[in-house]
Amino acid sequence: MVNTKVDLCGIELSNPIIPASGTFGFGYEFADLYDINMLGTFSFKGTTKDARFGNPTPRIAETPCGMLNSVGLQNPGVDKVISEELPKLKKVFSKPVMANVSGFAVEDYAYTCEKLDSEAQIGWFEVNISCPNVHGGGLAFGTSAKNAEAVTKAVKKVTNKPVFIKLSPNVTDITEIAKACESAGADGISLINTLLGMRIDLKTKKPILANKMGGFSGPAIKPVALRMIYQVYDAVKIPLIGMGGVTTAEDVIEMMLAGATAVQVGAANLVEPFACKNIIEDLPRVMEKYKIDNLKDIIGGAHNG
Repeated sequence: MVNTKVDLCGIELSNPIIPASGTFGFGYEFADLYDINMLGTFSFKGTTKDARFGNPTPRIAETPCGMLNSVGLQNPGVDKVISEELPKLKKVFSKPVMANVSGFAVEDYAYTCEKLDSEAQIGWFEVNISCPNVHGGGLAFGTSAKNAEAVTKAVKKVTNKPVFIKLSPNVTDITEIAKACESAGADGISLINTLLGMRIDLKTKKPILANKMGGFSGPAIKPVALRMIYQVYDAVKIPLIGMGGVTTAEDVIEMMLAGATAVQVGAANLVEPFACKNIIEDLPRVMEKYKIDNLKDIIGGAHNG
């Protein structure tokens, strides 16, 4: 019998599969389709201090082997997440959940995390300093080691819960940012967020997205994600959550060999609502195929020898 359990900053997950923020809502939306308690956990919709309507439409553009999104962190704001979304989630999900938080100033991050800190349902914070879609916000924090460090320190002051900093791939050296977060007290690193991309409509001869550019995700970005996870694993000593183009149980194993302790599934949820369920159910078969008895044993395995 294979063992799919992993430990994420002292909290045991039954398996390493985590639906990524922005692709799984607040969880209860998927509970009508299957028992979401089978998940390791999930990262809920990116939450900000105040409610956000998001970017103008169109916000989504398809592209071969992936998609572009420019949603712009649409969410009801932290107060309504606490008063409305989390109570709904509690009815269908009995495990600790990951709170994804974004902001436009260091103080925004600290405020939102402090408000959420008292919620017993929240096991970890995932602090998004890397969203490429919102003007004057995530991109600046995620591309500067100094700014990443400042956000990390501010959040760590208001919570004792594990804090994962979600990094942008739109940088020259992602290890520099990761090391700055670690030195500032981050408990883990999530990577990668979307790459910055665009599409142009040949009929109108204009960008398809109203925001012109958006986050590129899907299977096409997996090699980039794997490379960055591999690099960051060598650069820091804190656990990593890997993501970027994951669609199969084989992809999960590959991410873990590169250095990820847990693996998020993003764009695949938008194509196939049962994507995470299918991956979890297939994981034991793939482990047996590659003679893996315990998933914990393979974390960073590609670095050996």
